[in-house]
Amino acid sequence: MRARMNQAIAKAIADEMEADESVILMGEDIAVAEGPFKTSEGLLQRFGPERVRDTPISETGFLGAALGAAMTGLRPVVEIMFIEFLGVALDQLVTEAAMMHYLSAGRYRVPLVVRASVGAGLGFGCQHSQTLERWLVGTPGLKVAVASGARSAYGLTRAAIRDDNPVVVLEPRALYGEREDFEPDNALAELGTAEVRREGDEVTIVALGQTVNAALQAAEAAGFSAEVIDLSTLVPWDRTTVLGSVRRTRRLVIAEENQYSGGWGADLAAEVSASLFGDLRAPVLRITAPDVPVPFGAALEQRFVPSAGYIGEQVEAWLKTGQVPAPWWTVSA
Repeated sequence: MRARMNQAIAKAIADEMEADESVILMGEDIAVAEGPFKTSEGLLQRFGPERVRDTPISETGFLGAALGAAMTGLRPVVEIMFIEFLGVALDQLVTEAAMMHYLSAGRYRVPLVVRASVGAGLGFGCQHSQTLERWLVGTPGLKVAVASGARSAYGLTRAAIRDDNPVVVLEPRALYGEREDFEPDNALAELGTAEVRREGDEVTIVALGQTVNAALQAAEAAGFSAEVIDLSTLVPWDRTTVLGSVRRTRRLVIAEENQYSGGWGADLAAEVSASLFGDLRAPVLRITAPDVPVPFGAALEQRFVPSAGYIGEQVEAWLKTGQVPAPWWTVSA
């Protein structure tokens, strides 16, 4: 099938709702309006208002209700319109849902999925354009996945709904309208498993979300042989695939949309540096956004997110010198 990413998400939810009557969908404007980004198109008509529920504008309230529903036998899928809106309900997710299995000595499972749109590129401004993985990755008991396109979103969404643990699936909204050909039966994913999207032997590039396509484009246009890995799941991240690739290429580049400080790539860089220090031919290179709010102006926002051209430039300079090049925002014009 050929579908936009938002259509692939709606299909994934529908396929799981069809297969399991305990799956329900909750969120603001997800029923009658079919979601602000049309990620629940057709679901109300197909499954009815008992299973596709519009909620009040109260993330704390409906995420708490979903937590209770998950503990008592349902498999709720909760949509958070923008990841920033999760801030008012973090307690329900990171203190309650993520800890409940542990706190109850295994008596309770929490098969809860929280989906949220994330990222820059569409001019929503600094309060609606962050990725904010750093809010989540340090929470034991919580799984975190990030879609990179229609096929990825379909597979990760279905895997998250089937999981018996709370899972957050982040959806780069700049990719909602991007079309991709995929076969649903062949797109099923496994949380915690990365995907090698391109093979190479000179450098490993690990990317996530919308930086995956940027990394692939950079690799195609470059004069070096790059292996590109879509990390897919941040918690738990696939150490076997990443370490295996870097052990062979002996170089690691991490392409992140988030800001440098506190970015998810820091954990990967630390573990690879510690585990493969004697094998590395160069220090790990992290390509990130600057430590500033996401700009509103189109030209500045485009510069904020690492592009294919910028990734290529950074890697070329790094390969040439063996040293990490300065990021663009520290270089005077």
